[in-house]
Formats: sequence, C-alpha cells, structure tokens
Amino acid sequence: MLVAFVRTLILYILVVLVMRLMGKRQAGELQPFEFVAAIMISELAAIPMQNTGIPLINGIIPILTLLFAQIALSLICLKSNIVRGLIYGKPVILIENGRIQEKNLRKEMYTLIDLIEQLRMKNMHNIADVEFAILETTGQISIIPKSQKRPVTPEDLNIPTKYEGMSLTIILDGEVILKNLEKAGLTEDWLQNELKSKGIGSTKDVLYASLDTEGNLFCQEKMSGGSSRHANN
Repeated sequence: MLVAFVRTLILYILVVLVMRLMGKRQAGELQPFEFVAAIMISELAAIPMQNTGIPLINGIIPILTLLFAQIALSLICLKSNIVRGLIYGKPVILIENGRIQEKNLRKEMYTLIDLIEQLRMKNMHNIADVEFAILETTGQISIIPKSQKRPVTPEDLNIPTKYEGMSLTIILDGEVILKNLEKAGLTEDWLQNELKSKGIGSTKDVLYASLDTEGNLFCQEKMSGGSSRHANN
C-alpha cells in the first residue's frame, strides 16, 4: 500500500511539473498536438500507478520524452512559419461580409448549427451583422461585427478618458505583498496608517486590499458579510 502511495505521488508531481513546463493554456485552447501529448502523458502515468509490477522508470522516461518532444516542436514552430502552419494549421474564414463561406464550412467539417450556436454564444444573433467569423487554430471562433453593429466607444463620441492601468494587490488574505507596495513607491508605515484611519488595526484583519493607478486604496476586512472601505492616497 505504501509503495503504491509513493509511486502515485511521484507520478502526480511529475505530471504536474511536465504540464506546467508545457505552458499555461487551458484545455479548450490547446492545439491538437498539445492535446494529444496531454492525453498520452496521462495514460503513461496511469499505467505504473495501477500496476506496481511495472518499474516506475518505465513511466517516467516516456513522459520526459514527450515533454522534450513537445518543447522541441514548440521551439521549431517559433522559428519556422512553414512548420507552424503544418502543425498548428491556419485560421479559416467562415463568414465574410455577412455571407457564409460554404466551401470553408465543408472543408473544416463545421456544420451550420455549430456556427449559429457559436454566434449566439458571442451575442451575435444575425449573420448579416457579422463582418468576419474566423475559425482559429484552437477551434475557437473569433467574431468581428460590422462597424455599424459594434458597441459605441468613448472614442466614437470624442469623449476623453483617463488612463486605467492594472491595480496592484497590496494585501491578500492578511498577507502584505511587499513587492507591489514597493512598486507603488509606498511603505508599510503608510499602509498601516491608512488602515488605522479606517479603523482596521492589523493587516491580518484584511481579506483583500488593492491600489489603483490614481492612488485609491480599496480594502475589505475579514468579517461576516464583508464590508468594503475606500481611502485616497
């Protein structure tokens, strides 16, 4: 029993590390060859887990071989557009200027029902409103509405807007993220003073705190129901 536990733990850690090294894509964003590699790795790990009579190395070596092949192929694709086209494929236009491209649908074995369903998921209910619908190499569909059907933006109305960057997480579940605090040019003393001014005695009492690009501090305490507090820098 202990042997099986240890073998399973080793293979689990190995598979997690291998999948991490292969990239951060979600399952739905994997290229076909990446998906195949992921399936093969899971199968190779399962065999030594189920049969303790098989040497552990017989599962580890094939998994590492697949990792090496995956990384090598990815590097080749980065250097060569020809190889990338052969391995990844190319995006295909399914709708152009409001007209369905029947030939491309048949070529990709994509049904009209699938196309209409994808359009609905993108909040496009009328094919005539679509400038382009592109089947990406991941199998996802990108929709580009006609210019008259796109949401109005401040630029369209000539309305100036302020810069909005990413907020910095300052406190996460009671722990101060020092590197973000330093990045903002602030100190722990400043943070403590801001918290005290809002009646919060310790950073340990804070569930989440962040600082936006204008210096505004958002802070939520750890308490039932949660309360939000704001402070300006």
